[in-house]
Amino acid sequence: MPAVFIGHGNPMNALERNAYSVSWEKLGETLPRPRAILSISAHWYVPGSRVSSNERPRTIHDFGGFPRPLYDVRYPAAGSPRLAGRIRELLSPTPVELDDRWGLDHGTWSVLVHMFPSADIPVVQLGIDETLSAEEHYALAKGLRPLRDEGVLVLGSGNVVHNLHAYAWGRRSAEPYDWAVQFESKLRELLSAGDFDAVVAYESFGRDAALSAPTPDHFLPLLYVIAQADQAESVAFPVEGFDGGSVSMLGVLIS
Repeated sequence: MPAVFIGHGNPMNALERNAYSVSWEKLGETLPRPRAILSISAHWYVPGSRVSSNERPRTIHDFGGFPRPLYDVRYPAAGSPRLAGRIRELLSPTPVELDDRWGLDHGTWSVLVHMFPSADIPVVQLGIDETLSAEEHYALAKGLRPLRDEGVLVLGSGNVVHNLHAYAWGRRSAEPYDWAVQFESKLRELLSAGDFDAVVAYESFGRDAALSAPTPDHFLPLLYVIAQADQAESVAFPVEGFDGGSVSMLGVLIS
């Protein structure tokens, strides 16, 4: 299976048919059909490693202030306790908690409603341990590589540029900030060259990194995706664009 990072952006993308959601739809149509999906979402950023083990994960509406129809969205995909156990095994000796309380947060379902609208593929979420460094996340994620040969789609969901303090709220369009463009451009260059170690060291990019990724939660899912790559694989960018001037919608496909 390929591995994919999606810039999920505004939760309203779940309801809207726009350039981003159409690209996600096309991506879902062109990917090989997964046996299951492992999602690493920016919105499950917690102390310790954990994986969702529910047979029927709930749809979590982890936001506020949006129109009522967004709270009515349900993504009724099954979970997979068996896959959760496999992930726990692969990440050993790192202790991974089997969590039956979490479900599918909007970082996962707002994308999957377009990629796989029938919700007929089991989905498991892996929590992002907030106590680990970027280098530690990248090393841990390499343990998941066997899943690709087992038909599991590794899906990272976040945003490589995510600064809501600078976001143009209430405006229909906004030109991206220079620091956002520079940071994303640098990342694209490194990804295309296969220099993943430099991507992992993104905090060394100075001002552009400090403004583009002021917190690590939305950036780290990218590391879980690039950790699945081998030297012979290509990197493509199936989704592009900026929202509100300070949120990159870049998608990254490893295949």
